[in-house]
Amino acid sequence: MVTLRKITLDNRREVFRLDVTQEQQHYVASNLSSAASCYVLATNGGCPLPFAIYADEQIVGFVMIVYGNTGYDQPEMAEGNYCILRLMIGKQFQRRGYGREAMGKILEYIRTFPAGPARYCWISYEPDNIVAKRLYESFGFWESGEIYNNEPVAVMEL
Repeated sequence: MVTLRKITLDNRREVFRLDVTQEQQHYVASNLSSAASCYVLATNGGCPLPFAIYADEQIVGFVMIVYGNTGYDQPEMAEGNYCILRLMIGKQFQRRGYGREAMGKILEYIRTFPAGPARYCWISYEPDNIVAKRLYESFGFWESGEIYNNEPVAVMEL
């Protein structure tokens, strides 16, 4: 069973060691870089919500959810909404359904509105990342027509 858990002093190194395949590295920043982004965003008024993704007691991935300001140039709809800014499953754990199960848990968590009310959740992805696009579409995300950092923005109503 997949769960989202806080990143702690005890599990942080295991999260930082997770990596995607060589071919996927241009799709997502490293987890260490993402954790540093969480710190910078939090100390500058943002609201990052980072989690380790567990399958039972094994860390298999990482997600960085952000409410409102992402700290980057962002789409107009970002303010007051949730963004799944980073999502990865470690290369040794891919193709086991963890990404799909994690996305379900992520959306379930977002729908509790942990940082504030919102109407939408959005995510962007590299245009050639067809696997990600299909996953997001299967959960009800649709492309808004907006482009963020040269990536299409997909949106879903919460």
